[in-house]
Amino acid sequence: MLKSPSIQENVPLAPLTTLGIGGAARFFVEACSEGELLEAIAFAGQRQLPVFILGGGSNVLIADEGFPGLVIRVAIKGIAWNQEITAGAGEDWDDFVRQCVERNLAGVECLSGIPGLVGGTPVQNVGAYGQEVGETITNVRVFDRQSNCIVELNNAGCGFAYRASIFNSTGKNRYVVLAVTYALVPNGKPAIRYPDLKIFFAGRTDNPTLREVREAVIAIRSRKGMVITPNDPANDSDCRSAGSFFKNPVITAEAFFRLEASAKEQHLLRDDERIPHFPSSDGKVKVPAAWLIERAGFQKGFAKGQAGISSKHTLAIINRGGATTREVLELVKEIQERTSAKFGVWLTPEPVFVGIPQSPAH
Repeated sequence: MLKSPSIQENVPLAPLTTLGIGGAARFFVEACSEGELLEAIAFAGQRQLPVFILGGGSNVLIADEGFPGLVIRVAIKGIAWNQEITAGAGEDWDDFVRQCVERNLAGVECLSGIPGLVGGTPVQNVGAYGQEVGETITNVRVFDRQSNCIVELNNAGCGFAYRASIFNSTGKNRYVVLAVTYALVPNGKPAIRYPDLKIFFAGRTDNPTLREVREAVIAIRSRKGMVITPNDPANDSDCRSAGSFFKNPVITAEAFFRLEASAKEQHLLRDDERIPHFPSSDGKVKVPAAWLIERAGFQKGFAKGQAGISSKHTLAIINRGGATTREVLELVKEIQERTSAKFGVWLTPEPVFVGIPQSPAH
């Protein structure tokens, strides 16, 4: 007999993810308050169970066998609209962005249309179309499983980097995000840095509004199959994904020079053509993973069993219907190995692997 009636057994996890893949959790609980979360952590500690924190399920790949411990779905709600804005980890991210834009608060408008919850944004330092949440986050309230207490981490303490933070690197599995505080700019100008957005607004003589930028981002993401609308019959398998599956490689300028030379030697790049790239920190260069995948021979719509590549976006690995995690991993490995053989660049997956042994580092 379980001590807590809120804790369920053998709960299927696939329906709680955007990929719709994976087995069941041995134990599962939805924590709607900090107190419930602490009780769940204690339940797992008493039984020496591994714990996985699940948010919106938009950036995870769960093993076919499921998870042998306790899965905690953080559902802490509430938004405080003060000089800085604090949102509970369980708030829907895109709805939060919508409310910020409606209040004319700039800083997250380019992150519209991204599925998931607020609590997941600092973990991956969520970014898109020229913005990252690390630019506006001032504070993250977390439960520290190591010291067994609630602490507040400032921006510097979060260690934000490209698609990274202490929450998914040095402090992985140590912290549980409870709430996030953002410093947004009242009546601020929208960020139009990304090429797709610049093209979208080309020819405009006036400055687009925050609302217009949000609508543009959603329109662009929709064309790429990156917007998920629950219960919408227009959604097809292209929308059953975990978003961008691979991180864009960040390499040195010297490595980029060698990459271009190699591509030209293989006749994958014309002499007058350049590989798309963007400046990164420390003089490094960010290369689009989608370009590498396509030039390695994978096209949109490529299928391997019931797993495949979206027909709308090369970076999205999709569940074509009834796919297994094993099929997804086989496709991922094939993409990684062929891209590495062609360019000497190993692509790193972006989603969190749950109950899946990590492949060796490259």
